[in-house]
Amino acid sequence: MNNNQVIKGMTWAGFASLSWGISGTVLQLISQDLAVPGPWMFSTRTTVTGVILLLLSAVIYRGQIFNVFKTKAALLSVVTYGLFGLAANLITFYYSIQTGNASTATILQYLSPLFIVLGGIFFYRNRPLRSDLLAFLVALVGVLLCITRGDLTHLAVPLVSLLWGLGSGITAAFYVVLPQKASATNPPLVVLGWGTMIAGLFFNLLHPFWVDVPPLTPTLVSSVATVIFFGTILPFGMLLYASRLAPSDVVSIMDALQPIMTTILSVIFFHLAINFFEVLGIVLVLIAIYILQNGRRKAQ
Repeated sequence: MNNNQVIKGMTWAGFASLSWGISGTVLQLISQDLAVPGPWMFSTRTTVTGVILLLLSAVIYRGQIFNVFKTKAALLSVVTYGLFGLAANLITFYYSIQTGNASTATILQYLSPLFIVLGGIFFYRNRPLRSDLLAFLVALVGVLLCITRGDLTHLAVPLVSLLWGLGSGITAAFYVVLPQKASATNPPLVVLGWGTMIAGLFFNLLHPFWVDVPPLTPTLVSSVATVIFFGTILPFGMLLYASRLAPSDVVSIMDALQPIMTTILSVIFFHLAINFFEVLGIVLVLIAIYILQNGRRKAQ
């Protein structure tokens, strides 16, 4: 890969992160200002997105879209990904935003690489690196500053929002780990499409999207369309293209733009009051994830 390709890949990955930042901010509008019930939003978002992704996959890969069902390992991988990764992450992230704000929820979800490493330590007895421990301490300080605004005597966000946010970070780790076996033998777009559709079937069993439909105002329709397009289809396409131009570790670093973008948009559109300690906390979390990824890359 030459430098021009890497720069292009970083640019596309950056746009993908900015797109996710926009989606997270719009989710705050949907969950708080429009007070859209979570169950309806989950079933509608996953159903529409799943259909679109599978149609795109059928056009691009044709009959290959059914290969994911040919082996037990791939089938189990995509089913667990859809239920415990994608569906669980949608639920935790949505309620973290609804009970708190998009900025804090995004920062907590951004901790997913840390949860992946911690899972390896506790479940597989992997020996932690010094960089892992340093990253954990830096991230802990950063999160404390974000959720307390520098005053350690009280939380700046409700406890329930903090718990949902931590759940979002954990399920985002599942989101990364669970589809790996399916993605090893199938195109990522196909895996995402089936995972989303499986999540959609699950949500519709709990609450069909045609039941208790909220008033379909232009604001709601455009907001849901924005989340579907900017939250899944557009960023995933850009990320696929970026991965062809730049190494995965370089692409992953650009994820840092997502919480920054969400925070900026929250300040502009939701008048989120943010102080020096919160900014410092966000910076520390971003540094922690960089330390973690850089240490792991060097170890490999």
